Amino acid sequence: MQHWWRPKLTGRATLLLPLSWLFGALAALRRASYRAGILRVTSVPAPVIVVGNLTAGGSGKTPLVIALVQALRAAGYTPGVISRGYGGAHDGDAPGASGGEPLEVTASIDPALSGDEPLLIQRRTGAPVFVSRDRPRAAHSLLKAHPDVNVLFSDDGLQHYALARDVEIAVFDARGAGNHRLLPAGPLREPLARAASVTAIVHNVTAEHMAKIVSHQSFPASFTMQLAPLPCYQLVNPGETCEANRLIGRGARGALAAVAGIGDPARFFATLRALGLAFSEHPFPDHHAFTPGDLATIDADTIVMTEKDALKCAVFNDARIWVLPVEARIDTALINLILEKLRGRQAA
Repeated sequence: MQHWWRPKLTGRATLLLPLSWLFGALAALRRASYRAGILRVTSVPAPVIVVGNLTAGGSGKTPLVIALVQALRAAGYTPGVISRGYGGAHDGDAPGASGGEPLEVTASIDPALSGDEPLLIQRRTGAPVFVSRDRPRAAHSLLKAHPDVNVLFSDDGLQHYALARDVEIAVFDARGAGNHRLLPAGPLREPLARAASVTAIVHNVTAEHMAKIVSHQSFPASFTMQLAPLPCYQLVNPGETCEANRLIGRGARGALAAVAGIGDPARFFATLRALGLAFSEHPFPDHHAFTPGDLATIDADTIVMTEKDALKCAVFNDARIWVLPVEARIDTALINLILEKLRGRQAA
């Protein structure tokens, strides 16, 4: 949906405006129903921190959740994470979905069942992770199975109003809000004015870019985060690592290909170029279910991909694949704001 991210309306977006207005009306009615008590809002014993998007597609939520889980653990909390498990067979909307009881994500689970992002969060943090389309049900199941958990993160849960929350964080990337239109004419799940009611905005961009995006908006506390690349590792042999700039020259020809099935593949490709790499680009849709055939057609000695994508390619036993993990570098002021909110709940 490239037309979403252009500042001005394209012809295609203009044709979709009536559907966009209908979408907005239905979204407003749904939220009003929760506010009025017509639809039930469920509270759970632990405070809930929602990390989500106002826009469709990925913006860097998963690395942020990982960083926040690690930061709160360092501050003495025991975090858990709930997620819909988008794209996994346990997701109620996925083809062949199993649905049913909330599913606990373990390090060895098939990402085709749990979804790629919950598995990545579990492996990187070791925190309990449960997936279900029903967020309150997932939260209760996690707290029952892990009674020591005293704070919950709801990954991509900003529009899931059935679960009460104490902190809301909305994440934007360098694309901002695109053409500022609601789905399907634009990328917004809710009107941009919704950003004024969240606890914090986090921009997955530089501070200079953030100022350009939010200077004309009445937003709450705004923070930046940067995704810092870590050393690469070979997928079939994770113990073999190297700096990214040493991926060039491997194999007979030294040809390098970059693969990304994330919300904004261009962001991953830009990261690789900033590391001095030259490569062929192979973008795929977000949450793409990779098959061996997807990689068999790539004429390269070495393939570098995101950690999220690599989870789904581990069974291919393709020694060409190298993984570039990243970590979110976040402002300590954001951590302090979250801790202040959590202490406020405890005091109440």
